[in-house]
Amino acid sequence: MRQSDRGFFGHLNGWLICTAALLLCCSAAQADLLIRNVTLIDGTGRPAIEGASVLIQADRISQVSRQPVEAPQGVSTVDGTGKYLIPGLMDVHIHLLGGVNVTKDGLTTGSEDYAEGIQALQGYLYSGVTAVYDAGNLPDYIFGLRDMERSGEIVAPRIYTAGGILTYPGSHGSGPGAYLVASWPDAIPVIDAHIARKPDMVKLTLEERGWGARPMIPLLPVELMQQLIEYYNDHGIRATAHVSSELRAREAIFAGVDALAHPVIQGPVSDSFVALLGAKKIPVATTLTIGENYSRLAEHPEFLDQALYQAVLEPDEIEELQTAGSAKWQNETWTWWMKLMTPVAQENIRKVHEAGGVFALGTDQTSGPAVHREMELLVAAGIPPLDVIRIATLNAATYLGVDEQLGSIEEGKLADLVLLDADPLADINGAKQISLVIKSGEIIDRKKLDLPVNR
Repeated sequence: MRQSDRGFFGHLNGWLICTAALLLCCSAAQADLLIRNVTLIDGTGRPAIEGASVLIQADRISQVSRQPVEAPQGVSTVDGTGKYLIPGLMDVHIHLLGGVNVTKDGLTTGSEDYAEGIQALQGYLYSGVTAVYDAGNLPDYIFGLRDMERSGEIVAPRIYTAGGILTYPGSHGSGPGAYLVASWPDAIPVIDAHIARKPDMVKLTLEERGWGARPMIPLLPVELMQQLIEYYNDHGIRATAHVSSELRAREAIFAGVDALAHPVIQGPVSDSFVALLGAKKIPVATTLTIGENYSRLAEHPEFLDQALYQAVLEPDEIEELQTAGSAKWQNETWTWWMKLMTPVAQENIRKVHEAGGVFALGTDQTSGPAVHREMELLVAAGIPPLDVIRIATLNAATYLGVDEQLGSIEEGKLADLVLLDADPLADINGAKQISLVIKSGEIIDRKKLDLPVNR
């Protein structure tokens, strides 16, 4: 359930990437900010509030009011009349370009192209995405970019990462950059080396394939998985697991996993599984876009003419995708299998959501526009836009274990916000109509991001 072609919203050539010093110019100098008279959609799932005011001081939200608020001395103001304020969007499942080439058969090495990765990250910011979780990459590459983002050397969304995938030799995701473990306690030195790099969350895989015309592969033993999860949890690190079937999802849940990297896609879920996820509240990444995009590109390559794709993808890449890329996926069995199973996954998500289960937005891609497509597919599955906004914000923060700091517009939280010109509750595509992106209280100058729209 991964992107089956690196060129599928990637292969950005990275030219004209700024030096670190120039990249710092892409954000305005930080100043306290008051957004007045805005319709507030706070990410909690509560109804929207008209005429609200939100005061940002330093990097935090210091006041949220239903009443007009006068700007304190020295505070800049933004008139939110006719606009809509949501938390910064989040993607809890990406594989950043420049480090890996993600295929349907696993991970293959990339060239550690930092320019390509930074450009993709800026495409996320342009699209209103203020935090991402890389669920498997070349460790040196992705940990390096995370350090650069956190030190302010680059303009990028918040980067959370697993580093390399943790899995059994020969199993799903056991390509370059993976941490391979075959037995316990022999795995401990490998794990300790991983933990020393301070991953934000570990990702394991519980997948033998044999579905979607895929050949069978070795499976991580469930007992070993339980030992791995316990060890990481004892070091304060949450664990997520790649699964695709109800059986493996159940095994991962009862092995103690903290989140699931995908919904069940191999078939309809049982009523008991729906009840299980409703009771356990284990967050599940949605990742509908990754499978749907094959047939979308094969049948409707004109979707790449939309403004957001045109803004962040290079013109030559769009041309290649609409011609050679479209033709390629028209002739792949995988394309039509995924087209068949995506509605099954959508219905599974709808049932679990209605039972009280927790979903977090993830795309399994590396493109800001994919986040908006994921929201479209969730609405098409029958989930109300208000709930989809929560899935893309507060639930995503819950997935990563950072919901006390991020994911909703509440006093004391970090000020990651997106100001919209259209109502996303009337039409989820309103989330594409971006007026301002704010990260850590700073307005991102979208016109200075190194993207095709700005050249």
